[in-house]
Amino acid sequence: MALLALASCKQKANEIPSTETALPAAHPNMAKARWFIGQWENKSAEGDLVENWTKVNDSLYMGESYFIVKGDTVFAERVALLEIYGRMTYNVTVPSQNEGGAVAFVMTDINDERVIFENPQHDYPSKIMYSNVAPDSLVAEISGTKDGKHASEIFRMKRKR
Repeated sequence: MALLALASCKQKANEIPSTETALPAAHPNMAKARWFIGQWENKSAEGDLVENWTKVNDSLYMGESYFIVKGDTVFAERVALLEIYGRMTYNVTVPSQNEGGAVAFVMTDINDERVIFENPQHDYPSKIMYSNVAPDSLVAEISGTKDGKHASEIFRMKRKR
């Protein structure tokens, strides 16, 4: 039995171990959300929405969002997208809200084209969804209870060139 076990574990001399298949991905959810990375924008009559995402490392992406009207930034937020032990969170900080502290939204669903984050204790939004609708397009949707009614907003963005 011992010889059989040793023989089955022994690698063939001409085989090279593949790091691609030998180890599972340490942060599989972040890998599925790699399409976040880049600069995104939506120019409209109301103003310009800009969203920039950078990869800090395999478990952390940093994002910034700005809404600019006639050259003035009227809204800004920072986001840390983080995966620890398979749990991904979307931690958003708006300086003028929550005493400058981050609000965490936990990933509830993910695939290669969409990721959903939720925080049922937060009033609005309580749900944030990003969809990768094309290589150069993404859609962000926020929803929740606003003024006692269900509300949602959709932000369509194109990759900035």
